[in-house]
Amino acid sequence: MSKRLETTFAGVPFKNPVALASGTCGFGRELGEYFDLERLGGLCSKGLTLDPREGNQGVRIWETPSGIMNSVGLENPGVRRFLAEENPRMNELDLVNIVNLGGHSMEEYLEAVELLNRAKLDILELNISCPNVKEGGMNFGVKTRVAREVVRQVRAICRHKLVIKLSPNAEDIVALARACQEEGADGLSLTNTFLAMAIDVDKRRPVFENVYAGLSGPAVKPIALRMVHQVAHGVDIPVMGMGGISSWRDALEFMMAGATVVQVGTGSFMKPDLALDVIDGLEAWLEERGIENINEIRGSV
Repeated sequence: MSKRLETTFAGVPFKNPVALASGTCGFGRELGEYFDLERLGGLCSKGLTLDPREGNQGVRIWETPSGIMNSVGLENPGVRRFLAEENPRMNELDLVNIVNLGGHSMEEYLEAVELLNRAKLDILELNISCPNVKEGGMNFGVKTRVAREVVRQVRAICRHKLVIKLSPNAEDIVALARACQEEGADGLSLTNTFLAMAIDVDKRRPVFENVYAGLSGPAVKPIALRMVHQVAHGVDIPVMGMGGISSWRDALEFMMAGATVVQVGTGSFMKPDLALDVIDGLEAWLEERGIENINEIRGSV
């Protein structure tokens, strides 16, 4: 691989700007059976919480036109088991180790960050789309004021590069992004899944136990692209873009919109090695046009 795809995100070098998105690749074990993970620029772990979670009951995945809906419920082994069983293996791979962390209270976030502080990892991606159980279930990432407080407290103790994963359901995603920057975030990633709904007409009831679920896939790409463009042009910290990327052309759009790195998620369910197609396609496009490095086209739109 040439140096055309090399980039740096918040001081962290990436050999190429393509990572696997949280929640779609586990910890890399399964997809590693299909292709060489070390061809990737980065890998973002399944969303972790302080303690293990079994996830939601009932239907978890539902196919919808040009996408899927999920209500997995952050099923995960918990931070302690992740650090003992998965993180060492992820660190052995020649790629950027991005660890995704969620929480349902401020105390839970902070205790988990303290544990992760002791571990080797490259980037901590903080998922603020989790419901705050002490505030009636409102997601931390909806209100700018609430998100600001989460980032302020986490930043005060976090020893790693801190990237905040933004929800498209935010009341004002640009204002929220600026608040994250002001509180010391090293970067941003967006978007998380879109709040959506499906109804089983035969049973006359919602498909999901929690009624609403997260929509991802090509259906959300134009909206996610718009949000990445708005945020990337509204802040001075780097952005990871995601949301329906299913080809190298999609990835190129996100980078032209201002993303430094892109994450491939739902598309991997249809084609496990999609990320490699994206990497190869980007490199071929740059070479064909005589462009020395991918950063030359970032934010060009």
